[in-house]
Amino acid sequence: MLEAFFRILALTRKELLQIFKDPRGRYSLLIPPILQCLIYGYVATYDLNDVPYAVLDQDRSAASQKLLAALDGSRVFHRVATLDRADVRRTIDERRSLLVLQIHQDFERRLMSGQLADLQVIADGRNSNTAGTAIGYLGTIIESFNAAWRNERGQPGAPVRLTTRAWYNPNLETHWHMIPALIGTLTFVQTLMLTGLSVAREREQGTFDQLLVTPFRPVEIMAGKALPAMFVGIVQATLVLLVAQLWFRIPFAGSFITLYAGLSVFLLAAVGMGLLLSSVAATMQQAMLLSFLLIMPFALLSGLTTPVSSMPVFLQYVTLINPLRYAIDIAHRVYLEGVGLGLLVPELWPLAVIALVTLSGASWMFRHRLA
Repeated sequence: MLEAFFRILALTRKELLQIFKDPRGRYSLLIPPILQCLIYGYVATYDLNDVPYAVLDQDRSAASQKLLAALDGSRVFHRVATLDRADVRRTIDERRSLLVLQIHQDFERRLMSGQLADLQVIADGRNSNTAGTAIGYLGTIIESFNAAWRNERGQPGAPVRLTTRAWYNPNLETHWHMIPALIGTLTFVQTLMLTGLSVAREREQGTFDQLLVTPFRPVEIMAGKALPAMFVGIVQATLVLLVAQLWFRIPFAGSFITLYAGLSVFLLAAVGMGLLLSSVAATMQQAMLLSFLLIMPFALLSGLTTPVSSMPVFLQYVTLINPLRYAIDIAHRVYLEGVGLGLLVPELWPLAVIALVTLSGASWMFRHRLA
């Protein structure tokens, strides 16, 4: 047992030296996760900071001007045009404005008489998510205008008042969701690529045949390939975690021990998939193509951009074999909710099953190839 441990340790040292001996290789493992984390944090966001809108004010009253002043005074909306009716379609078609707000000519009269006053909002629906978010922002400002109008004139307020409160992300900022998810996503991509190319590289360089004449058993070779990849994965996850805390200032609610325990189980599953892929591929090109073939579907089916519950039912079943889905759940629950290991059992045991199946399959493939 002790001799096997030293053999695995020697192979692990050899793999780490091979990974880090090339300066370009070191930069490719450490710098891209930081850059990708920063890019995703700023670019991959559903928040709107600038909504260009145009207005068709047919009332031109004090009430309509007050409503428009509330929009213009917000940090989100800025008026790009005051239109005639004929210009509405062209403004939307030419993408000069995301919204067109039409105020009817009896707007103030209906408000003064205590009646409902309708507003028409014409939105550019070519990007439905952006349009829906902008309309939601507009609805919030109009509700504030309604409340101020009733208070100034002593009109009775609405009998029911809805007060919302968002847990774990009080300001509903997108990067609070995105950046913790990248702890698992970027680690998965790099780990799968690293392990997927490891054995294929050995075959192309001719060093794999040298392993056949050494005292290493197939399980020891697999362990020597897995441990360096897990180490690199932990380092990359730590880099993303540091960016999340030190740059984006996202408060960490959980335990680092719990987070790294969950990541370790996830990395076992990711390394198992990479080794299984690497044992099948004959060349580095095949290994890279197979890696990309897995990465894109796994990322789309992980819940990173689309909730799993919103996917078709048959795809929800497909996500059960996706380790990235559980890694993102673990990162969100530990980072934002502060849960402990006991509450992560529903995410940990599927990862353990995936790791057991993939590592067993990779071990069998190694024995088959070495036989």
